[in-house]
Amino acid sequence: MEHTGRHGDITHDHGGHGDPAGHEARHGLHTDHTDHTAHTARGPRGPRGPRAGASWSMAVKATLHCLTGCAVGEILGMVVGTALGWGNLPTMVLAIALAFLFGYSFTLFAVVRAGLDLKSAIKVALAADTVSIAVMEAVDNGIVALTPGAMDAHLSDGLFWSTLLGGFAVAFLITTPVNKWMIGRGRGHAVVHAHH
Repeated sequence: MEHTGRHGDITHDHGGHGDPAGHEARHGLHTDHTDHTAHTARGPRGPRGPRAGASWSMAVKATLHCLTGCAVGEILGMVVGTALGWGNLPTMVLAIALAFLFGYSFTLFAVVRAGLDLKSAIKVALAADTVSIAVMEAVDNGIVALTPGAMDAHLSDGLFWSTLLGGFAVAFLITTPVNKWMIGRGRGHAVVHAHH
């Protein structure tokens, strides 16, 4: 009798395995665990290390974010320096300084709004944007410096604006693959995505 009782319990316990719906009801779908593991592996710094690759779309968004801050800062610096009649070097230094300031500020504002304290947000902004802004500024200012007459052009000159905007376009094309490479290794704007 005792044996029969146990056998009956075993049959009862395994009854759900014969019925797929019963099995799913008892244990749930195991694909949920697989999806969770894949999601973790895709994260900026999961248990399997940095993500294997980043999409071009992600890199373009990061570069556009950086470009916006750089453009605002650099144009403001050029306008101020030119309007005050400063020489080329101080105007360029001001433009680059403001490009970094605005570039960092855009990221800083986003991560503080996401709930990070100011000290941590500054670290994130520095980690996320320094290389991207540096590459962008080097390319853009290099183009402006190497274009004949661009450094001496006034705000009302078409050459001033075409060189500046053309420099930004080239800088965007060069900086995007750099950002893609960095995000793919859990660096650059990958640190910002961890706080969204």
